[in-house]
Amino acid sequence: MENNDLLLQVTSKAETWLSDKYDEETRREVQALLDNEDKAGLIEAFYKDLEFGTGGLRGIMGVGSNRVNIYTIGAATQGLANYLLKEFSTKDLIKVVIGHDCRNNSRKFAQISADILSANGIKAYLFEDLRPTPEVSYAIRKLGCQSGIMITASHNPKAYNGYKAYWEDGAQVIPPHDKNIIGEVNRVNVGDIKFKGNKDLIEVLGKNIDEEYINDLKSILLSTDSIKRHANIGIVYTPLHGTGFTIIPKALKACGFTNIINVPEQDILSGDFPTVVSPNPEDPAAMALAVKKAVETNADLVFATDPDADRFGAGIRNDKGEFILLNGNQTMLILIYYIITRKKELGQLTGKEYTVRTIVTSALTQVVSEKNGVEMFECYTGFKWIAAIMRELEGKRQYIGGGEESYGFLAEDFVRDKDSVSAAMLFGEIAAWAKDNGKTLYEMLQDIYIEYGYSKEKGISVTKEGRSGAEEIEAMMKNFRENPLTQIAGSKVTLIKDFVTLKAQDLNINEEFTLEMPTTSNVLQYFTEDGTKVSIRPSGTEPKIKFYIEVKDKLKSRADYEAVDAATESKIEQVRADLGI
Repeated sequence: MENNDLLLQVTSKAETWLSDKYDEETRREVQALLDNEDKAGLIEAFYKDLEFGTGGLRGIMGVGSNRVNIYTIGAATQGLANYLLKEFSTKDLIKVVIGHDCRNNSRKFAQISADILSANGIKAYLFEDLRPTPEVSYAIRKLGCQSGIMITASHNPKAYNGYKAYWEDGAQVIPPHDKNIIGEVNRVNVGDIKFKGNKDLIEVLGKNIDEEYINDLKSILLSTDSIKRHANIGIVYTPLHGTGFTIIPKALKACGFTNIINVPEQDILSGDFPTVVSPNPEDPAAMALAVKKAVETNADLVFATDPDADRFGAGIRNDKGEFILLNGNQTMLILIYYIITRKKELGQLTGKEYTVRTIVTSALTQVVSEKNGVEMFECYTGFKWIAAIMRELEGKRQYIGGGEESYGFLAEDFVRDKDSVSAAMLFGEIAAWAKDNGKTLYEMLQDIYIEYGYSKEKGISVTKEGRSGAEEIEAMMKNFRENPLTQIAGSKVTLIKDFVTLKAQDLNINEEFTLEMPTTSNVLQYFTEDGTKVSIRPSGTEPKIKFYIEVKDKLKSRADYEAVDAATESKIEQVRADLGI
């Protein structure tokens, strides 16, 4: 579309927001965009409608159809309400849980969502204050609700907010409900949104749910005697200004840990995230203050969670006593190894247990699972797909753990989204159990690599903002498909999987086969002769294209660890060069 045509289109669209259907403040801000000689802001705010995607909404806050505001949140909630009223028409009372994180406007958007649901005759359970995403999932199941809403933009920068939609099993919506809800949302006009709430249908949730949640989480612990023996393990915890502050210290204390050390600067609940650029435990800079505190206090562990406390990051001491930050694959590897090993020791493996990983997560967790007689399933990126497998196998098999490389893990089956609270509890327990076995966590990780094979992973995100960025990302994906790599880091590409077409090419035998997946997804994977794996996908929640690199090696002894680690790091740099990133 030519720039003049685009400007005419967005101007016309923006002018509709000047009608009295919109509040005065919104009209004033839209008029300011129209009056500004620089039309970039106007175009970004109105060039498209913010999409209610398969996980809900996420975007920059502000006025406009491509921004998160009371009208885009309102349309999402009205559309969800319309769908719930159709889907559960035989129920006397439909119930929905609503939670929110620390972000600017999160409480406002949560209250508006509760008002809209109640105005549509739906009972809304609204948390009294900010709470973690996994607790919302827990409450949906505990209270027998049909849906849930979490107002959050997860780990995105402070300009963002978002809206996650959940179904009655406590998981984020998947087909067919996601597409059906999207259809309802797209049919909503601003005049259809019922903003005037019914207070009689809004119930506030408080500390009682917190206590039930923590008590149920304690049931997954496997080595409580180890915790008693090592209760004083020093754990530095930072919520990165977010919701984890409300519950994770309490949960760790409920397990028996007595030496929980705060990072005061990051205990400040703030949607401006004043001490970090990105409130994401994947970002080492976000962990810097916690590591500094751990060094000062001679602590053993560093824990961090993102603003809605579903992601969990950990730091441990190496053999020199220095803190190293684990990546998401390593954290998941330790958790899966521990759960399986401990359950085996306790005689709790019956042959019906299973684990789950996403297609971009290290296959080493699969090796650990299957070598111990536990089947591991593979699914798309996003915890809703892990939850879909849990739903399918409910009552038939026993879920004991699953996760993804992006710092998400779930150990329990009574929550259906990634849970940093249970991950923190278990990780503390693992440190105590390792001490009982005469090891540090660092030595335990090395021993896992020695027994099951060495794997090094790196995730690289390339950010491309705005309309032009989206076009660049689309062009990059097209290029990788139309001009496939034949070699990566000197090793021949032997297999290509394309989840858009659900086709795979085995280049060794020159044959094509079908990928068995529930739906398509914009993911491309390359596999090489020497075991290197590269996955490429646009983010579904951020203006980024993501590259996931995994290279393999063998580790014969702890003494060889640093040399093997350096060799695989060098190889990852070769892979990056071949990818042009």
